[in-house]
Amino acid sequence: MAFSTNVFSVDLNIATVNNAHMMEMKALTPEFERDNPDIKLKWHIYNEGSLRMRAIADIASAGGHYDVVTIGLYEAPIWAQRNWLIPLKPEASYDENDLLPAIKAGLSFGGDLYAAPFYGESSMLMYRKDILEKANISFTGRPSWTDVQNAAKAVHDPDNEVYGICLRGKPGWGDNMALVSTIANSFGGRWFDMNWQPEINSTAWSKAVNFYVNLLNNYGPPNPEKNSFPEILSLSREGKCAMWVDASIAASFLMDGKQSKYSKLWSYAEAPYQVTTRGASWLWSWSLAIPKASNHVDAAKKFISWATSKEYIKKIAGKNGWANIPTGTRLSTYSNQDYINAVGDFAKAELAALNGIDPNNNTFYPSPYSSVQFVTIPEFVSIAGFTGQKISEALQGSISVEQALDSSQKIALREMRRAGY
Repeated sequence: MAFSTNVFSVDLNIATVNNAHMMEMKALTPEFERDNPDIKLKWHIYNEGSLRMRAIADIASAGGHYDVVTIGLYEAPIWAQRNWLIPLKPEASYDENDLLPAIKAGLSFGGDLYAAPFYGESSMLMYRKDILEKANISFTGRPSWTDVQNAAKAVHDPDNEVYGICLRGKPGWGDNMALVSTIANSFGGRWFDMNWQPEINSTAWSKAVNFYVNLLNNYGPPNPEKNSFPEILSLSREGKCAMWVDASIAASFLMDGKQSKYSKLWSYAEAPYQVTTRGASWLWSWSLAIPKASNHVDAAKKFISWATSKEYIKKIAGKNGWANIPTGTRLSTYSNQDYINAVGDFAKAELAALNGIDPNNNTFYPSPYSSVQFVTIPEFVSIAGFTGQKISEALQGSISVEQALDSSQKIALREMRRAGY
């Protein structure tokens, strides 16, 4: 038992997101309840947008509806600073030092861990090695975005429903903007200068977003503005994407032979860069935290300890195979030979991506924020949400990229002035 507990009979209410790894955790409810008969797990499953709205509404009002909430690297330091979360303070048996340094740092505030990572991710280039080899294309080392564009052009075959590249186009600060922010970073852009002045309509952002729009419109699938992670995963499993830049966690789904006959044909590289590698791949973790208003803190700590432990990872490996575990949280995962044997070059590529991210050195020019594809200020959600919508409109051709960025710059200036920056 990793967290100190003193548990009586409770119903533990857990709010989480409706992705595959979380559903696997929910499926293990009978096992957890068998070992902890005084705790009954009550699940509240939402899509990503609904989860965020419900969680922040409950936690900001101290409603106490949830005992465990699923949050990310964006929320953890902001909510901890506002005294909305309980510090976890894990015991030695939890092996906190085994957590990947960048993930641990992002979930901490004032030296304390405020959320435990269930899985973590960077962004990566995933590509069909059979398709690229047929075109005599290979990636040695980390490719540039120009390299990726050239490859996409060479293999794009829409008549046979094989698209050169698939990228997120659905608007949202956690959807298209997660990717676009990293592209902008790699082209030398940043959200804000050192005086917190927005730079969304800068030359670097213009080059990056024009590149993104042209790349998708020329070599992507139809209607890219409708696609986010689930849609592109389906396209990839159907053999319709030659390349995909997205969350590294996608690999565990692509390698599932039960879901796709193409599962053994994927290979992996670090996310592309252009002018700089700083901030060229994102950093994220879906993590479990305890709201300050929870009435069942000890039970919540016991559950979080179980769900984010090394033992849980081994349990999933025994049930579904090492290729299907939640990754991106612990150093010990990447030194496990069974895992390395199961996933091949993905293990090395993902660890290199996660270790290569420095949130404090995230942009070509210095920035005032310590994060990669988002900015840890409350105003970011509305600024990036609006920007994502405008870039989606540019992707559809209803406005120009310059119009999209100019509109976003005006909104960002307004929001920052209102906030007193």
